[in-house]
Amino acid sequence: MKIRTKKFAVDCWNLCSQLPKTREYNNLVFQLLKSSSSVAANWRASQRPKSEADFINKLKIVEEEADETCFWLELIIEIRDEDTTEVERLWKECDELLRITVASIKTTKNKQVK
Repeated sequence: MKIRTKKFAVDCWNLCSQLPKTREYNNLVFQLLKSSSSVAANWRASQRPKSEADFINKLKIVEEEADETCFWLELIIEIRDEDTTEVERLWKECDELLRITVASIKTTKNKQVK
């Protein structure tokens, strides 16, 4: 997941570098770059937790940032007139990362209960 989330952030960066340089897109690009890189950075941070609670807390940040990234990708899909194949691929990857993160949170919480 560390490699996968980092690749995802790089792929989002590559997408952003290809988007139009307009006032409207600039904010969207900034938000997408910020949230997608945060997914990778916080996943990485989650792998060196101080405690199980810290692990869950960092994964909750990954969950929030991945969900936000999905939103920005959905927005691009809706507003782009051009081919959105790559954006849709990134959205699917983001959705998978989000699902894996949520499952990891649930698994860890279930272990705490037992």
